[in-house]
Amino acid sequence: MAAAPLRFGGKTAVVTGAAQGIGRAVALRLAAEGAQVVLLDRSKIVDEVRAEILARGGQATVVLADVEQHAACKKAMKKAAALTGRIDVLVNNVGGTIWVQPFAAYGEAQITAEINRSLFPTLWCCHAVLPYMIKQGGGSIVNVSSTATRGIHRVPYSAAKGGVNALTTCLAFEYAQQGIRVNAVAPGGTDVGPRRIPRNTEAMDEQHRGWYQAIVDQTIDSTFVKRYGTPDEQAAAILFLASDEASYITGATLPVAGGDAG
Repeated sequence: MAAAPLRFGGKTAVVTGAAQGIGRAVALRLAAEGAQVVLLDRSKIVDEVRAEILARGGQATVVLADVEQHAACKKAMKKAAALTGRIDVLVNNVGGTIWVQPFAAYGEAQITAEINRSLFPTLWCCHAVLPYMIKQGGGSIVNVSSTATRGIHRVPYSAAKGGVNALTTCLAFEYAQQGIRVNAVAPGGTDVGPRRIPRNTEAMDEQHRGWYQAIVDQTIDSTFVKRYGTPDEQAAAILFLASDEASYITGATLPVAGGDAG
């Protein structure tokens, strides 16, 4: 039996937040399926992911950038496009809750930081990649949203991810005729293990531990399968939406959350 063709052979794929967690899993799988992967992250530990890809015979390039900044996103996409002359796939993975607490407990600066972390990287990277995809006549964008749009103790983060969902639908509608597909996955609780670069280095007191446990309990209670998912389970859905197998799917937000629709 002949080997199945690689879904991303000859394609250039950019993955934001590729140093750890879901982004790392996506990058490894894209490389294994033939993509020239651009690992976009602001931490130098992303070099370890590149080394892992190269050791497995894949292709990967690191671009260091803070994707909360529009100018940095534009420079990063320019570097990515310079590799092969095109960007076929963009996976917007950067984002994540910084604080877990009732909305009334958030300060103004915390709210701003949550929006900057979980909405603007996707918004800026989509804006920066569009000129390349328009020029080449197509491309696939997959945004990482969250089922936390229906949840507790993360209102600013949830609002940011609601913005990602709206962005996904509107961009898909606006650019379908240029051959650009835009979809999203909405992960439920995902066990990524200990984060080497934590989003929040503040020690949790007993009250904050209680608030955090409440979101864990709510997340598990909301799933049919009563467990957290894995980065590989998220990556599998992301790669499907990014691939030509999903050629007739655009504007969709797919919950990958064990039955929780978000």
